Amino acid sequence: MEVPSAAEIDRVFRAEYGRAVAVLVRVFGDIHLAEEAVQDAFATAVRTWPATGTPPSPAGWIITTARNRAIDRLRREASREDRHAEAALLHARDEPAEEGPVRDDRLRLIFTCCHPALAPAAQVALTLRLLGGLTTARIARAFLVPEATMAQRLVRAKGKIRDARIPYRVPAEADLPDRLRPVLAVIYLIFNEGYVAGGGEDLTRAELCAEAVRLGRVLAELMPDEPEVLGLLALMLLIESRRAARTTPGGALVPMAEQDRGLWDRELVAEGQDLVRRCLRRDRPGPYQVQAAINAVHADAPVAAATDWGQILRLYDLLLSLTPTPVVALNRAVAVAEVDGPGAGLAIVEGLGLSGYHLYHAVRADLLRRLGHADEAARAYDAAMARTANAAERDFLRRRRDGLTGR
Repeated sequence: MEVPSAAEIDRVFRAEYGRAVAVLVRVFGDIHLAEEAVQDAFATAVRTWPATGTPPSPAGWIITTARNRAIDRLRREASREDRHAEAALLHARDEPAEEGPVRDDRLRLIFTCCHPALAPAAQVALTLRLLGGLTTARIARAFLVPEATMAQRLVRAKGKIRDARIPYRVPAEADLPDRLRPVLAVIYLIFNEGYVAGGGEDLTRAELCAEAVRLGRVLAELMPDEPEVLGLLALMLLIESRRAARTTPGGALVPMAEQDRGLWDRELVAEGQDLVRRCLRRDRPGPYQVQAAINAVHADAPVAAATDWGQILRLYDLLLSLTPTPVVALNRAVAVAEVDGPGAGLAIVEGLGLSGYHLYHAVRADLLRRLGHADEAARAYDAAMARTANAAERDFLRRRRDGLTGR
């Protein structure tokens, strides 16, 4: 009998939470019931698996247990008059899945949560909570808002769904394009949480990256004529291609300029670059396509020194015109520093109001280091470390700070 550790059960939770919630939402149509039942199932796993061993299908065990917990709760809460409705509900679990343009439970839930009755920020946050199993604190960091603010958004979103009786159903095919923007944002945020985990010892959460790529592929099959869908998939594939080179065997972060590009997954690079070329032929540029093109330029360079930073800067100029946000401006400043020098990049960075964002301080620290301002750079590294909950990022920033000369 294989006795699972707490870490192994936690891995199952992170990998299967979203799928289990999506299945239960489809069966029962109640977001709160689904969340509570899945959490109860994992609590039961923590209590019982160390004694009974890991079941042959952990995901199936969680879904079955959660479904039974939900049924038990409905039985306890149902009044006499609700018995017939309850019986019909119990039969629903054996009925075939709803037909429609979206047949993937998790993608179906994303589209459902991205109902136009909800505010865009609430759509994204709620789906991250349901599918990614992300804590409120991690979602708040992704949105650069206080945790209390995000908690209120989630409560309001769930209340809106309940009070407006928003149905958990597949949108009609004609409605899919109107839901597309928040859906793309959700998938990319799930990927980003996997690419750099919002907390913990490990830099990445591979299962979230894999899930986001899978959802991107399903969406590309569903909407093959939407260039931004292809752009998002290309972007994720090109970033994911570098995963093996992003950390040392001991888990330390390796920045792109120092990565062994022989470890990059050339099949993913080729697929991503092919999707970028398909997007270029359509000539309908959007933010995800432009970001994918930037990463394609990085992938073209056999070594970091051969990177065409001039082309990357031109692409960032286009991206900033499409998405004029401080974060895009920060990323553009990195390209400016490569083309025109760190002083030019720092001048842009200093004008951005991103003091709560750890990467703002990390970029500023790096530019100050390159300019020889060691004491200022050290303070900026400290500020960056104070604003990230990821241990691998903190260790990297600490090594950079400790490596400063001239202090």
